[in-house]
Amino acid sequence: MIAVPVAAATTHRDYAGLATRTIAFALDAAVINLAALAVGVLVGLGLSVLHLPSQAREAIAVAGAASYVIWSVAYFVVFWSTTGQTPGDRLMRIQVLDGKRRGPLKPRRAVLRLAALVLAVIPLLAGLWIMLWDCRRRGLHDRIARTIVVYAAPEPPLVHRDR
Repeated sequence: MIAVPVAAATTHRDYAGLATRTIAFALDAAVINLAALAVGVLVGLGLSVLHLPSQAREAIAVAGAASYVIWSVAYFVVFWSTTGQTPGDRLMRIQVLDGKRRGPLKPRRAVLRLAALVLAVIPLLAGLWIMLWDCRRRGLHDRIARTIVVYAAPEPPLVHRDR
């Protein structure tokens, strides 16, 4: 019988695959777009009572588009660099970790991962398909940012104490 240290036994987790990660991303896209839609409708209703020149409308459209991009980037960067899980990741019980430290990403690494994800999808999703044969199920963006995606550790059960 071989003795395995408790720390070593609890740190191994399975790598999340393409299907699970795609569903988590779709859930995140729904959250991002629903929030943007709600804000857009509210701003549109507020501006509909005003008579604005066409240049002002164009400036508002550009500001809205820039806000959407900033919101989308901030969504992923904040979640990946704090808990390692976006809401979609949490629902699918997966977590993005630094490949070496096994902890949440630094904000700069999270930005790099998101930029690399954009590059990975440009050539017909080729940067994502490599997850299918990589032993750690990493896409191009994971390789560039040196990250892994694992199934999250189960949360400990709640303990009820009698008073």
